[in-house]
Amino acid sequence: MKNVKKRMKREWQMHLMLLPGIILIFIFSYIPLYGLVIAFEDYNPGRGFASPWVGLKQFEFLFSQPNFVRTIWNSLYIAVFKILGGILASVVFALLLNELGNKVLKRIFQTLIYIPNFLSWVILAGILTDLLDVDGLVNQALQAFGMNPVNFLGSPSIFPWTMILSDIWKGFGFGTVVYLAALTAIDPELYEAARIDGAGRLSQTRFVTLPMLAPTIVLMLVLALGGVMNAGFDQIFNLYAPVVYKTGDIIDTYVYRLGITQAQYSVGTAVGLFKSAISLVLVVTSYKLADKLANYRIF
Repeated sequence: MKNVKKRMKREWQMHLMLLPGIILIFIFSYIPLYGLVIAFEDYNPGRGFASPWVGLKQFEFLFSQPNFVRTIWNSLYIAVFKILGGILASVVFALLLNELGNKVLKRIFQTLIYIPNFLSWVILAGILTDLLDVDGLVNQALQAFGMNPVNFLGSPSIFPWTMILSDIWKGFGFGTVVYLAALTAIDPELYEAARIDGAGRLSQTRFVTLPMLAPTIVLMLVLALGGVMNAGFDQIFNLYAPVVYKTGDIIDTYVYRLGITQAQYSVGTAVGLFKSAISLVLVVTSYKLADKLANYRIF
């Protein structure tokens, strides 16, 4: 206790800087937790939180719905491939940029791939809709090569992969920056020793670069597990349509339609609570794995 007081006295300015953020989190994240009681009630806006208590009835209703089970699978399927694809694309592009000797070209490419990360899905959805529409630029190019047009946004079998690949394209620039930073920390003497042993560029990448980059890759993968239930509401909400609900509907969009569009507040809250509970378990597990596999700890 004495050590805590001494530390607080010594670092009070830093703790004071945290105060506005803590207040905002308390107001917008912790106080609304009281609203979770709606998941256990037959909520009526007129009666508010005094609505009839129904216990686990909403959860029983949820798990009896084939659509809800399907959204869980869709969320996991899309999120897992987004994570794996994003890491793979980031690592490959970081390795390619690292081999580029021209610093000017290297900075240009790095900037170009990083720009989409700053654009919202509202903007990108409009761009992708114009590009991937049946009469869009991409299908016009396919038809010019004698191929049939592809319904990227309206085909249930193609839509999930459209979401996966477009999300990878948007976000892999940020991951590339992370891996480039990790590459700069590799001791140049390791490459020199490899060259002395007769290793070429590919061998150096295989036996020096990738092993030294592995801890960062493991760390990024493990930390991403905590958000595996977040398959990307902004992206899918702005691009999906009823025709692709079967394969493109995720938990977040399902909650939106139930809770907001259809005004089933209790059911929507129950879905959100279920997702939050699973996400909590995943976050705790991911940080345990990060500590064990990558020696990464926050506390």
